[in-house]
Amino acid sequence: MAGRHERTVLTTGANSGFGLATAVHLARLGFRSVGSVRSEKKATEVAETAARAGVAVDTVLLDVTDAESCAAVMEDLRPWGVVNNAGYSGMGAIEDTTDEEARRQLETMVIAPMRLARLALPHMRAEGGGRVVNISSIYGLTTTPFSGWYQACKHALEAASDALRLEVARDGVKVVLIEPGGFKTGIWNDLEEDVARLAGSNYEVGYQRTRTLLKAYSGFMGEPEDAAKAIGKALTARSPRARYLVGPDALAIAVTQPLIPTRIRDRITRLVTGL
Repeated sequence: MAGRHERTVLTTGANSGFGLATAVHLARLGFRSVGSVRSEKKATEVAETAARAGVAVDTVLLDVTDAESCAAVMEDLRPWGVVNNAGYSGMGAIEDTTDEEARRQLETMVIAPMRLARLALPHMRAEGGGRVVNISSIYGLTTTPFSGWYQACKHALEAASDALRLEVARDGVKVVLIEPGGFKTGIWNDLEEDVARLAGSNYEVGYQRTRTLLKAYSGFMGEPEDAAKAIGKALTARSPRARYLVGPDALAIAVTQPLIPTRIRDRITRLVTGL
């Protein structure tokens, strides 16, 4: 059996947040850690961060929505593990989101990760096994207003991952979902820009309230390194769980949601968001 240092793990979206923390953590665990970024500048930043942590992280330039580039990278790396982390959020009610914007989210956070998994499978199968770790969200299990397409992506990723897990189990390939709650990542950085862009919308009051709530909650959000540790467990456990809820808020939502009738949950949500 190959040692960790002989196993390549690709983490997409490695320039910041979960991706960067994961790429560094996996290097500490002894894997050959490779992070995908979209520019040479970001590659340099990843290398410098890794060096400060006392490890080495390789990088590849990759736009996960470019099918040809994905195929070339996977053929070159032949990874034992893939951590599909690349993605973004964005505020916008369903009515305020164009077809183009929705397709972009679906391409980035559903089609791209499953494409990378598909491309990696022949290499994993040839080595007698491997790991696919897909970064979902507590939003893959619940739904709130104003980020419906992001949540739709995470729900779809959950379903596709569940199907893939069953399909490749006989080949020794483990498919794992990571479901974080609120964490201090770059996913929140565009919030102000989104709210400004949507000024004048029928949902403007709701956007403003949501921004206020998120700002108030930001101080309680977890650090990306905590999620990276869960991802590390998914890659090193002999028999990893199908899902890892990460963060006390994610655990609380998962436990309490089935206990609250939909009608009551809807009323509370509408009251809080001004709908």
